[in-house]
Amino acid sequence: MLTVDFDRLDVRVGSRLLDLGCGGGRHAFEAWRRGASVAALDRAKDELEAVRATFAAMVEAGEIPDVTPTVTVPERGDAVCGDALALPFPDDAFDCVIAAEVLEHVWDDAQAIRELVRVLRPGGRMAVTVPTRGPERVCWALDHHYHDTPGGHVRIYRQRDLEAKLEQAGLWLRGSAHAHALHSPYWWLKCAVGVENGDARAVRAYHRFLVWQITRQPQWLASVEQVLNPVLGKSLVVYTQKVDR
Repeated sequence: MLTVDFDRLDVRVGSRLLDLGCGGGRHAFEAWRRGASVAALDRAKDELEAVRATFAAMVEAGEIPDVTPTVTVPERGDAVCGDALALPFPDDAFDCVIAAEVLEHVWDDAQAIRELVRVLRPGGRMAVTVPTRGPERVCWALDHHYHDTPGGHVRIYRQRDLEAKLEQAGLWLRGSAHAHALHSPYWWLKCAVGVENGDARAVRAYHRFLVWQITRQPQWLASVEQVLNPVLGKSLVVYTQKVDR
């Protein structure tokens, strides 16, 4: 399940890509399939172990294009433990950066953005995704445990405020989109019954529906979600490009 449009991000064979806060690695894996050199960075060591295992399985299954990497950092596919506020990479190290559902967890989001801009080459592209304001406010109102927990969300973004922070850091805005409208009701259900009550029947039933949607990908349902995304999309995606020196 991808949130970012890789064509708009201009990911291609030989691109150097950073996936910040990679989690399970969904965006990193897609970039690798497209022939990019990928650094999947997260603070959670257990997540990174799973990403490394999947990288290895993809190689064994022949899912990775046989291309020669154009850079040594990162070398085709690497899972890196690191801090968003002090990235372990040199300046201008990447052609593309993805920060998907990360900034809402970071107290000093301005510093995180500055670090992302620092490691992005001039002219490189970045996609930042955060929870959309409307659906997110519903979650916060229904259950304080949704955000008032260690590692939880520390802010709700207005689109114009996020875009202003990105521009101030030296990025041009290249458009925006919303995604995952069908996921918003799932989180509303979870918050309505309590996010810690994952065994609630309604939550489990809706989760099965989402798994079916992701695995089967019926075209009619994709069309429905596309219509609903501008209103109910769980994620806001902002596309940017670093200003040339």
